[in-house]
Amino acid sequence: MNGRETQNGHEPLNGDYPEAEPSASAASTEAADLTEAQLEALLFVAERPLSRREIAAAAGLDRATVDGRLGDLEVSLRARGIRLIADGDRVELVTAPEAGALIARYVGSEAVRLSPASLETLAIIAYRQPVTKAAIERIRGVDSDYTVRTLVHRRLATELGRAEAPGRPILYGTGFDFLERFGLTSLDDLPALDPEVAGRLEVEIGRRGADDSLDLDGDGQLD
Repeated sequence: MNGRETQNGHEPLNGDYPEAEPSASAASTEAADLTEAQLEALLFVAERPLSRREIAAAAGLDRATVDGRLGDLEVSLRARGIRLIADGDRVELVTAPEAGALIARYVGSEAVRLSPASLETLAIIAYRQPVTKAAIERIRGVDSDYTVRTLVHRRLATELGRAEAPGRPILYGTGFDFLERFGLTSLDDLPALDPEVAGRLEVEIGRRGADDSLDLDGDGQLD
């Protein structure tokens, strides 16, 4: 006998005993071994930004642990050519801003430059989001339809949803392309506004009322 008999004297058909299911403690121990290198690889192969919930589900970790791993990775990447940026709950790997000129030469074209009107409009969207085109035009004092459409086309601005106001106007904000273009890791890195500009935005915020209430689902219900 080879020491693998069952109690009735017969071996299992596959020659092995069925393995016991791993215990919850063993599974959690294995999942807790997620390293910075593994997390970096996961974000590298992802074709889109990943939410912290997706990372936690894939790794079998709780959200707090994922946040800690991401924080460690963000610090480790600061001296390298890759950066970890965050937009709300989602995270993504991007190239370091100081490598932008070299990368632009490699791909054969410089980044498209923004006009003063586009920069002004983009600043309003970034600091005031979510914001409607009508609110942008009230702040700028000029028609901004073409400028907003151009920013959306270049993926520097994005449609976040619709306001609960007559006509359900589109609400605009920024996304990962905006952060990457300006070398930011999150919107918290935006520089402080000039006092005069901040005052203009505060006046507009006071006039906003309910016209910019966000409806991401398009069903008239706030998230």
